[in-house]
Amino acid sequence: MEKSFTDLIEEVQKPGLCHRCGGCVTFCSAINFGALELGQGGRPQYKDPEKCIECGICYMICPVNHELDNETRNLVSWHEPMGNVIGTTVLRALDPEVRAAGTDGGVVTATLLRLFDQGRIDGAIVCRQTSPFVRQPALARTREDIFAAAGSHYDESHGMEIFGNEYSTYSPSIRAMGPLSQGALSRVAFVGTPCQIKTLRKMQALGIVPSDAIKYVLGLFCTQNFIFGEKERAKLEELGGFSWEDIAKINVRERLQIFTKSGEVIKIEFDKLKFMIRTACRFCDDYSAEYADISFGGVGAEPGWTTAISRTPLGRAVLADARDSVLEQYNLSQNPRYASEALAKVEELSRKKKESAARCLDASSRA
Repeated sequence: MEKSFTDLIEEVQKPGLCHRCGGCVTFCSAINFGALELGQGGRPQYKDPEKCIECGICYMICPVNHELDNETRNLVSWHEPMGNVIGTTVLRALDPEVRAAGTDGGVVTATLLRLFDQGRIDGAIVCRQTSPFVRQPALARTREDIFAAAGSHYDESHGMEIFGNEYSTYSPSIRAMGPLSQGALSRVAFVGTPCQIKTLRKMQALGIVPSDAIKYVLGLFCTQNFIFGEKERAKLEELGGFSWEDIAKINVRERLQIFTKSGEVIKIEFDKLKFMIRTACRFCDDYSAEYADISFGGVGAEPGWTTAISRTPLGRAVLADARDSVLEQYNLSQNPRYASEALAKVEELSRKKKESAARCLDASSRA
C-alpha cells in the first residue's frame, strides 16, 4: 500500500523533521489535485482530504525519507563523501553593481543574468526581499526581477511551492487557471537550499510536473536555517549588542555575520544560536547542495568572493561560459592551491554537518 500525506504527518511533521520545502504542495498544485496547501509558517497541510487520491508521490519526493535514493543519486552521479565534484573555482561578478547587491560577490545573480540574457532560461525561482529581514520565494520573469532578488537566503523559504502555483506548461488543468496560463514558462533555473534541491531531483527522477521545466539547478551552501521571529530577534539583539534598525545585511558563512549600517561586522558562533535554529535542520546532513548542477557559498573564499563547485557537466558548462564574460576568477598566481583549499574547507564543514546530523538522529531514535 502506498504511503500518503497522512504518513508524512506522522513520520516527518510530528517528529519535527519537516523542512517545509513545499515539494509535496508543489506537485499537488501543479497536477491540480488540490488536496494540499501551505499552512501557517509554511507547514504543508491538507486543504481538502477528499481530493487526495493517495498516489503516494508526496511521500516519495519528501527529502527526509529514503524513497528514490538510488534513482536520485544516479541522476546526478552522486557518490561519497559529498556528491559529485567535477571542479572547484573561486569567483565574483565582474559587474560592480551585481557584486554590491549580491552576497559573497554576486556570483549566483551574475550567472542567472547570463543565462537569461542568452535566452537559455525564461525565468528563475529565487527569493526576494519583502521586508528588511524577510525573504519569500518568487518566480523571476525579467532581468530586473533577477537582479532585485540578489542577496542572502537566511530565513525559511518554500521555494518549490511558488512554481507549483505558477506552472502551466504541461498540465491542461493548470492552463485553465486564467491569467497564469498566459505566463507559462518551460525553461527555468532553480536556486535553492539542499533540502529543496533534493526534493526537486526526486521529482525529476520520477519525471513529474513541474520539475520537467527546471533546466538548471543552483544550490546554496547551507549550515542551518534560522527562525527570525519576534522572540528570536529580541534575544539576538541582546546577544550581539545591536538594534535591528541598525542592520544593513545578514550573511551566513562559518558563523552568523551581521553587517551594520555603520560598517561594523558582528560575528556570532552557531553554538550560541541554538534557540533560533529550525528543528529539522539539526537532522539535515547536506551542507554543500550535493544534488545541484553548481553549488555556491562564501566558505573557503575571501570576503566578496564565492566558492563554486561544478557537479554535473551542465553545471561545468554554465560556469565555463560565464567565466570572463560575467564572472571574474580569483587570481591564483600567489597561491595556485587556493581553489583546492577552498574545496577542502567545504569538505570539512560537510563532514561536520553529516556527523552532527547522525548524532541527532541517533539521540532521537533512543529518546
